[in-house]
Amino acid sequence: MLLVIASMIIATQYAVTQLGYGYTIVHPADASIRFIGSDNSSDGVRILRIDGDNSTTVTLKLVFGNYSGNQIYYYSAAFGIVNEENFTVNITHINVSSPNWTMLKIWLHGNRDANANSTTTDPTSVFMWDNNTVVNESNTTAWTLASGDNDPSDMCYNVSDRTNRSINTTWDSIAHVRYSRNNSNATSNVSDFVWVQIAIDIGSTVDSLGYHSGTIYIHLEKDTN
Repeated sequence: MLLVIASMIIATQYAVTQLGYGYTIVHPADASIRFIGSDNSSDGVRILRIDGDNSTTVTLKLVFGNYSGNQIYYYSAAFGIVNEENFTVNITHINVSSPNWTMLKIWLHGNRDANANSTTTDPTSVFMWDNNTVVNESNTTAWTLASGDNDPSDMCYNVSDRTNRSINTTWDSIAHVRYSRNNSNATSNVSDFVWVQIAIDIGSTVDSLGYHSGTIYIHLEKDTN
């Protein structure tokens, strides 16, 4: 009987308290983990651009050109990923969701100008996605972004000396993103940014003609204590 009474007392003890919270929705160019443009698409605008009206949208997209069978196009700096957090962030894996075969290959690498399809041309290259297959698995770290400085106007190729080794990320008023064409190389766990190379690799046969679209998912782990 005592056990039953004790249980009843515990079950009828309730409390209400409150805790405030706050966050700010910002333009993607000002986020803690942000994307920057570099390479242009066939229309002369950055591949990375705002999706819709810059005054209301908070979505970015990648816009490529027109392709046909038996063609492969490499964009060594389709976009960059920049860390503005005050701690390191690991990129583990990348996957793509699409109703079609993606016909995409994706790498992370440090040399903006180099073709990352070979570690001979860029030793920092990490192959991440191959058409419809995750290459770098989720239980591994592909690249570590060094800690950032919460300043979206720049990035740094060696965070141990931000004064002398920072790079401006200039505003593009057409694509409505920040971008860089600077060729200072990024290094894992040393730089707060990395370049993403995308290849569109179309074979002799395709699943369908017409517009192909999808979503690229970049998986991150924040290395915090």
